[in-house]
Amino acid sequence: MVQAVALAERLTTDFWFSHSTAAVLHGLWTWRLAEEVHVTQLGNPSVRRRADPGVRRHWTPLPVTDRGEVDGLPVTSLERTIVDCARHLAPTAGIVVADSGLRAGADIGRVAAVLEAAAGGRGVRRARRVLAEADGRSESPGESAVRWIAVDGGLSRPEPNHVVSTWRGEYRLDLAWTEQRVAVEFDGAVKYSGGEFGDPQGRLLAEKARHDALVEAGWFVLRVTWGDLADPDLLVRRIRSALVRRAAR
Repeated sequence: MVQAVALAERLTTDFWFSHSTAAVLHGLWTWRLAEEVHVTQLGNPSVRRRADPGVRRHWTPLPVTDRGEVDGLPVTSLERTIVDCARHLAPTAGIVVADSGLRAGADIGRVAAVLEAAAGGRGVRRARRVLAEADGRSESPGESAVRWIAVDGGLSRPEPNHVVSTWRGEYRLDLAWTEQRVAVEFDGAVKYSGGEFGDPQGRLLAEKARHDALVEAGWFVLRVTWGDLADPDLLVRRIRSALVRRAAR
């Protein structure tokens, strides 16, 4: 945001912050972004990239419907931002933005229209795959990343935020394969750090009670952390192994 504001103060031609920069300004989730500011301009700015290495300029038509404003800064619309990120980011990062954008109220029909208008352009095929899996029910970037890794690895599509009844009450699972009763719970570890999340020991005890209740209700719960995302193949093998074992039962 600091980089974007500084750039806005010195640009003299019409521009709109776009791609991952627009995602940040819209308050969307992001994951593993490069440290650069993206702007979309209607005409070729004739600026060499090496003269402004921290800025990525995109020269393309931008319909009025794809333009917006956040805190006084010109940005691409929420729907255009989702599509641009799905086209240009790695798929895992793209799904994180897309899920967050849908949670923020993006118009699905408008997203489809923006994608259709980009037909034949760079990254559109990838964007179609990513946006076909986007789901606004995801509640964290970690959940979105795990869901994409699972589906991209050939596993069946899990149900986000599936509600399970146990003797302790109802619990919401991050990702659930309901037929096999296999769940993935993404653990970002922040909730055990104290502060606004309360007593860490109390959180751990509550989490154990929750886990035990889910197991008693017949669920196999697989816990995943940020570190596990570094090896997608291993993560897929772990989930697949759990699904196979449960199916055999």
